[in-house]
Order: sequence, then structure tokens, then C-alpha cells
Amino acid sequence: MSLAEKKCIPCEAGVMPMFRPQAEELVKDIPGWELSADGKSIARRFTFKNFAEALAFVNRIGAIAEQEGHHPDISLSWGEVSVSLSTHAIGGLSENDFILAAKISA
Repeated sequence: MSLAEKKCIPCEAGVMPMFRPQAEELVKDIPGWELSADGKSIARRFTFKNFAEALAFVNRIGAIAEQEGHHPDISLSWGEVSVSLSTHAIGGLSENDFILAAKISA
């Protein structure tokens, strides 16, 4: 099953964050996303023709995030949206971050 076909599952404090080697493998399945230097988050920048298109994209991300129950950090500016994912409850990455990234990319 591809990442985009999976569903985010609730993640609670006390669960170990993903180890860097596993994150390095999973990030290969989500082109355009980059693993942070500390291995605790993934991020991607999207570009658009104007502010309205960027804002519409942010709203689509919001709908996906609500549906999945997993929420990214989003920065919106004219013609650009930056998205960062990390599972805050565990202080690092979980499979949910990669699932949501795949759904955002799709």
C-alpha cells in the first residue's frame, strides 16, 4: 500500500520517534520533500502563480489535515507555500508525517 493510501493513526507521547535511516528511506517515496538536518522533520516548498492560488492550496491542505487528524506547520506568502511536518507529541517523525506529505503532494 502506498503512503497516500494509508490513514494517519493517533500518536501519543511516549512513542519513539522514527530513526533517521527509516526516515531517509521513506522520504524517497515523497519526491520534493526534504529531511531536516536533525532528522526530526520533513519539509517542502510549493510555488504558485499568485497569492490566491497559494491560499487555495493552503485551504486544501487544511481539509486533508483535518480529515487525517494530523496537522502541518504552514507558511503562506505571495505565490509560495512552505509546509513542515513533524509529530510534535513525540518530538520527531512518525509514519503519519510521511502519509500526510504524500497526500499533500497528490
